[in-house]
Amino acid sequence: MLETGILNPQILSLLARVRHTNALVIADRGFPFWPMIENVDISLVDGVPTVLQVLAAIKAGGSYNQAYMAEEFKKNNSAATLAAFEKGFGKIPVTYEPHVEFKKRVPHAIGLIRTGDTVQYANMILISG
Repeated sequence: MLETGILNPQILSLLARVRHTNALVIADRGFPFWPMIENVDISLVDGVPTVLQVLAAIKAGGSYNQAYMAEEFKKNNSAATLAAFEKGFGKIPVTYEPHVEFKKRVPHAIGLIRTGDTVQYANMILISG
């Protein structure tokens, strides 16, 4: 029985299939469903869990060397929120692009984890290292 780290069997299965240069999406509660990739929905209520909580759990067990987010994230959130995400990414470089372009990357991901996060445009695509 697992007692530490990620306990959700669907997330563990998804992460086990993320290989070198593969993409993984972590999304907020409003992000659309993508039928062509695996979707793991762990939203419980507004704000639970957050994108940053999921990012921290995933970073603890994997290696990611690039992230993508929508430019609109920077325009629609406070300086405190931007700083929290910057801290959450740590050394992972982030490329910001228009949300329309960001969503074009989603179908190429291994899967998507949907959270209960309410931060606007808090969606991210992580590229494994």
